[in-house]
Amino acid sequence: MRLEELRARIAEIDDELRAIHTEAGDAALTDEQQTRWDELETERATRVTESEQRQRREAALVRAAQNPRNTEHADRDPVADPRDSDPTRGRGNPWDLSAVDVPGRSHYQVGLELRARALDAAERMPAMTDARRAALTDILERFDTDRGDLARQVLVASDPAYLRAFAKGLRNELYALDDEERAAMQRASTLVRAMSLTDNAGGYLIPQQLDPTLILTSDGSTNPIREISRKVVATGDVWYGVSTTHATWSWDAEAAEVSDDATVFAQPSIPNHKGAGFIPISIEALADERNVTEAIGTVLAMGKDDLEAAAFATGTGTGQPTGIVTAIVASSPSRLVASAGADTFAVGDLYAVEEALPAKYRTRAQWVANKTIYNDVRQFGTSDSHALWERLGAGQPARLLGYPTHEASAMDGSITAAAENYVLLFGDFSNYVITDRLGMVVESIPHLFGASGRPTGQRGFYAYYRTGADSVNDGGFRLLNVT
Repeated sequence: MRLEELRARIAEIDDELRAIHTEAGDAALTDEQQTRWDELETERATRVTESEQRQRREAALVRAAQNPRNTEHADRDPVADPRDSDPTRGRGNPWDLSAVDVPGRSHYQVGLELRARALDAAERMPAMTDARRAALTDILERFDTDRGDLARQVLVASDPAYLRAFAKGLRNELYALDDEERAAMQRASTLVRAMSLTDNAGGYLIPQQLDPTLILTSDGSTNPIREISRKVVATGDVWYGVSTTHATWSWDAEAAEVSDDATVFAQPSIPNHKGAGFIPISIEALADERNVTEAIGTVLAMGKDDLEAAAFATGTGTGQPTGIVTAIVASSPSRLVASAGADTFAVGDLYAVEEALPAKYRTRAQWVANKTIYNDVRQFGTSDSHALWERLGAGQPARLLGYPTHEASAMDGSITAAAENYVLLFGDFSNYVITDRLGMVVESIPHLFGASGRPTGQRGFYAYYRTGADSVNDGGFRLLNVT
């Protein structure tokens, strides 16, 4: 939410709290009123914290804006018309980095200012939804370095001048770049080489407003495993993490030497793999499309979503991410729960899977399965009168045995006799890590050629990015095997 929206919501909460207090009078709150009161107070505390953080960011921006640039341009959406936009709106230009990289400043000072500018830039991107803005803010606050490397990337890739240059590049109109757009394109090319964001430096860095990583992370998608898993930003070919079991505590007598309660730390590693897509488009369609950037961004997001949905479920780990089902099957047999009956999926198997998962993981556990498996479960509830589902009439029920459900079409959807059928996954998906290496790149191919070597009147866009995934704690999952 923007600062004004946060303040408005806090005022609404205060009004509702006063209304509940007035309605109750001198009497104690009813259970319903108390529940609502607690919900409002919790939300109010969250909104107040967000508001204070937002105010601190704006104050930091004011201090950092040593070289403001006013503009008389009206508000325009750079994605709606990338060749005629500048949403700096007279408040100082966060994309002007000439006052940032000056001699004598420490890396920490530079990083602090870059982050302040990047957060302000996120607020000024009209094409960004609130959810995507929140995702970008979260990435900067959790993963940026003291030097502000990610913040610098955000500023370079979200500069309205770069978005205009990117659109012209896709149209094969680089000859039409003005000085500002040419400088923005050069900054992006330098950034790609300096940060080794890609395997080569021959393409255009995707503008931050169009990056499918942000679109899929926060706009909701049909890729449920990405939505519910732990996501991190990787800055190299391999992401290295730290995992451990919980600390072992003990009861010790007064003045006695404490027992050896040391835990064991491990360093899981997840390699990043290149995903690529190719988009052909006719010269006529490219010329008639009012906003090629918006169209390309949408197509990239859809293709990336389809590619990842299968990989995060059943990916082999060789040349592609390791799917969660693949990881659990390769793990200890104790992570697998065999069906009670041969080649038969029955209601008792649900309870067996739930009970097999350690209690410490059940508080955040979720189900993942194919839609046809959920339909089978719905029929358990009809024939056996089990209270399996909550909100049975709301399409696919939201919860099964009290836990959220998610559909993964790449998982087994049928029971094959005399075979392994991994049909139902249950676990805490904070133990499945998806590594995103920000910086998707698109290369423009001016002409495509037919079998005879003659041009077809089409251009092509070759897009590629890198991501990885794997389980860092297999003990946080249980997988039903109907066999």
